[in-house]
Amino acid sequence: MAQTVRPKVAGSLFATDHKRHPLQDTLLAVTLVLGATSFITAMFHHLHLISSWTGLVGILTGAAGQFVSVTTRERFGLIVGLGAAGVGFMLGMAHGGLFGGVIS
Repeated sequence: MAQTVRPKVAGSLFATDHKRHPLQDTLLAVTLVLGATSFITAMFHHLHLISSWTGLVGILTGAAGQFVSVTTRERFGLIVGLGAAGVGFMLGMAHGGLFGGVIS
């Protein structure tokens, strides 16, 4: 047979170099969850506090993840999460902002 047999190396789903990246994977997961939360809650006007804060934290964790990311798959997921967090943050700011209605 002409095919090569590739060894099964325990590693991350997003690691193309077959090494473990626990910090990068954690930042990726947090960014994706915060981005999705921010994007979804931004569709509701009365949830602007949640969307703006989760968007802001999602942008910060995504930026930190971009600094330490190793593989292209990690960067791709971080960009998706950053985009969702950015849209959610901006819509949350347009609907009332970080402190809208809480501080007069």
